[in-house]
Amino acid sequence: MMTGNKPSIPKGTRDFTPKEMVRRNFIFQVIKRNFELFGYLPVETPALENLSTLLGKYGEEGDKLLFRILNSGDFTSGIQADDLTVLSPAALSSKICDRGLRYDLTVPFARFVVQHRNEIAFPFRRYQIQPVWRADRPQKGRYREFYQCDADVIGSNSLLNEVELIQLTDKVFAELGIRVCIKLNNRKILAGISEIAGVPEKLTDITQAMDKLEKTSKEQVLDELRNKGLNETAIGVILPLFNLSGDINGKIRFLKSYLENSPAGLKGINELEIMLELIGEIQLLNRIDFDITLARGLNYYTGAIIEVKALDMEIGSICGGGRYDDLTGIFGMPGVSGVGISFGADRIYDVMMHLNCFSSRVNSTTTVMFVNFGNAELKFILPLLQELRERGVNAEVYPDSVKIKKQLDYANANGIPFVVMAGENEIAGNVVTLKNMIDGEQKEIEAGELWKEIQ
Repeated sequence: MMTGNKPSIPKGTRDFTPKEMVRRNFIFQVIKRNFELFGYLPVETPALENLSTLLGKYGEEGDKLLFRILNSGDFTSGIQADDLTVLSPAALSSKICDRGLRYDLTVPFARFVVQHRNEIAFPFRRYQIQPVWRADRPQKGRYREFYQCDADVIGSNSLLNEVELIQLTDKVFAELGIRVCIKLNNRKILAGISEIAGVPEKLTDITQAMDKLEKTSKEQVLDELRNKGLNETAIGVILPLFNLSGDINGKIRFLKSYLENSPAGLKGINELEIMLELIGEIQLLNRIDFDITLARGLNYYTGAIIEVKALDMEIGSICGGGRYDDLTGIFGMPGVSGVGISFGADRIYDVMMHLNCFSSRVNSTTTVMFVNFGNAELKFILPLLQELRERGVNAEVYPDSVKIKKQLDYANANGIPFVVMAGENEIAGNVVTLKNMIDGEQKEIEAGELWKEIQ
């Protein structure tokens, strides 16, 4: 797309500079390394999915946000002239579009599991780091193209899976240098609350209202509950939860009594206790909390709910997930339980930039740059450059023999931490000068020892 004489990109999409990409790749590498450390296997699914796979899986609003792709060739061949005025946009779209861009990684994963059920071993642990697309209204922090980083275990009911996902999450954020609180809840506990209040059909309304307690007053939340149709008796039953505080054990003791007449609620408490008992056997570096207001996609989750909040920056959740009992049922393979987690790479990036979590070395893929003094000097440094690369050190040589200031400016502009210089005097002594571009320190090193000094 051209705006005037300048090229541009579609709204809601972004270009990433080399420096931004190095930082983003650092995040992806930390997440990927930990996925694999915990035994998750990589899969990829196409950017395109059949619309029959995507439609009806995200609700009416989600269907509206699907990017649809016109059929190849003469896409109008299947429609009549009257269709343009008679058919609704959705009906017209179904005649000219068979495919769409994936909206998330979860529904394609469900399709993948059903389609490849005879090729994979259950329980199946998979991870995916790929872009998704949503035809949403672009705004700050919300894009039409963005990455999701998902890990799921499917085909196992064991709560050990939840515990390991929490441990994985804790490790990722510790490595990224972000202090977080890992919040837990359980869908069965929330169902028990609405059951005790006598309004099981109002579960979503209750949790959506309670979720606003951190941002608004108790009176406003109560007014919202009344507007949703809850009577004063039901509100009186829910009211004690507004003041639920203290440590996790205290909250659980209260809820055991509160939910004593709700089998579903007590089952949720029991699942939470089992998870906390197992978590007690491992050493986490971040805080765990039980948040009764946590709902996250309530209609989707059936058991544990997990959400991660940064402690040192006001921002939405940066990671979340939970247990779902019938992911593959939508594709004719019912009764397969799973649990998953998803890291929000874009929000994690924003937090790390705000907190200055990226080290000075997470600015460039190059560790060492050799200064180019001319052909005679090149013959001396090329074997050294080759040795560094063979030993796994990212290295480059400036391609042109120009003024040294221009070459050093290039290294600074690209965040290269070390520069090697070998002129006539150094070559005569079989040494090189190593310059640290961060603190400006320089020292002479024997040419054959350069790789040791760098490593």
